[in-house]
Amino acid sequence: MNKAQRVSVYYDFLKKEGYLPELDRDGDIVFKIEGRTYLVILDENDEPFFRLVFPNFWRIESEAERKQVEHAAMVATASTKVAKIFPVGDNTWGTIEMFAATPEAVLPVFKRSLSALNTAVMKFVEEMRR
Repeated sequence: MNKAQRVSVYYDFLKKEGYLPELDRDGDIVFKIEGRTYLVILDENDEPFFRLVFPNFWRIESEAERKQVEHAAMVATASTKVAKIFPVGDNTWGTIEMFAATPEAVLPVFKRSLSALNTAVMKFVEEMRR
């Protein structure tokens, strides 16, 4: 299945679930939930790879804060199944990344993945506020 076909599976799923997905200029799926913007990013050359992203949720204002971000990201990542939190440039991203035999195999765990991602972000924010 090529990338466009895989995008179609996820796009149709999100639409059916009541989200309003759009495609960005890179061909990634963008959708919002409660004011938060998420992405589904698929790799052109790695068919089983699936990535759900919550980008740019914590801006890094200084090098001292970067060290705090790195620590909080490790805490959140280590304590949340499947989720990863990490700095990207001067911002912080959260992701769920997995391999799935087919795009349809992701659909039954999509909501749990979204929940895990939000849990990791919440743990990160709690750690940053300590």
